[in-house]
Amino acid sequence: MMLAAWPKATGSTAADAFTPVTVSPMGTSHSPMVGTDGLSHVVYELAMTNTKMAPATLLRMDVLDADAPNRIFASYQDQEIIARMRTLQPRPAESAVIAPNTSRLFYIELGLRAPGELPKALAHHLYILGAANPGTSTPTPLDYRAARIRLNYTPLPIIGPPLAGDNWVVVNGCCNSAIAHRGSFQSVNGGLYDAQRFAIDYMRLNADGELVRGDPSDVHSYVGYGAEVLAVADGNVIATLDNLDDQKPGALPDPASITVETVDGNHVVIDIGNGLYVFYAHLQKDSLTVRVGTHVSRGMVIGKLGNSGNTSAPHLHFHMMNGRSVLGSDGLSYLVDDFDLAGQIDVRTFDESPTLAGYWGQRRWKKMIPERDRFPLNLNIVNFPKH
Repeated sequence: MMLAAWPKATGSTAADAFTPVTVSPMGTSHSPMVGTDGLSHVVYELAMTNTKMAPATLLRMDVLDADAPNRIFASYQDQEIIARMRTLQPRPAESAVIAPNTSRLFYIELGLRAPGELPKALAHHLYILGAANPGTSTPTPLDYRAARIRLNYTPLPIIGPPLAGDNWVVVNGCCNSAIAHRGSFQSVNGGLYDAQRFAIDYMRLNADGELVRGDPSDVHSYVGYGAEVLAVADGNVIATLDNLDDQKPGALPDPASITVETVDGNHVVIDIGNGLYVFYAHLQKDSLTVRVGTHVSRGMVIGKLGNSGNTSAPHLHFHMMNGRSVLGSDGLSYLVDDFDLAGQIDVRTFDESPTLAGYWGQRRWKKMIPERDRFPLNLNIVNFPKH
């Protein structure tokens, strides 16, 4: 009897060894994208599971070239390990310890210089305290390589801007260690997804560098409120919601009041072809100019910026994903074809501020930098073409 050939295993060619913590990359595509800093950014997460009886402590992790292990692109240890770990809820981890039969998410973002530094694949060298064999409950020092990730160099999708005009701020954007959007893993439809991996919250500055002027509890005090939102590419509208009132700024709504349907407020999902979908959230009630089935052209007004859904201040949430489901899809990287880099808000000052009030435009530059086919990065101040 002839037996069918089985696919070859893809594990290490080294001698077998017990590895108490398994490591798996999350997401379906790992594509470097060029940001406004000129670096190629690689952004992904690892799922780490302690499969043994002893607690496992992650002491250090090196990210290296899988085919040239001496090339180390990043090394994390001590407090930086804890800062990058999340539970599956997802919530910040309290320590670097992974209890038996427990999983953690580990967040990585690299900035690599093209072309010489870009590897074909990445791997991860773990240094841990963990069970050296299935029968022990006493941790011992171990180290091993795991989780080979082949990078995808297929050209990224290129889209137009979702807004028009000057002084838009890239809030909660890539690539920063705050893990704001990237921390929004959701367990839906039987899977664990990060649709917001490359999401941006766009807010606007006025001529004085303010995001808000006047009563911060009034949506009309926010500079970007009511701005026209634009289709970034030709496509077909496949989902909308347009009947939710604005939230009062200053605090997020009661989590008990949020449902799968209302978490993103009034929104639009557009199928732009080739398995790509773009998502706009927190729009104004009754502002949508499209409905399911509408064919849109790039630059078409589809609604207005608002403050509906799970939001504490008016902004446009925008991201691209690989499926129709707003929560049950993987977030994808992309490039914007035409904008100018006009300045940069200081990341630490912004992150440490308890309020959006104040003057944030001090680092607007006299000479703008034209950006073509780039990804706007965290707290960039960008000018889009006028509509």
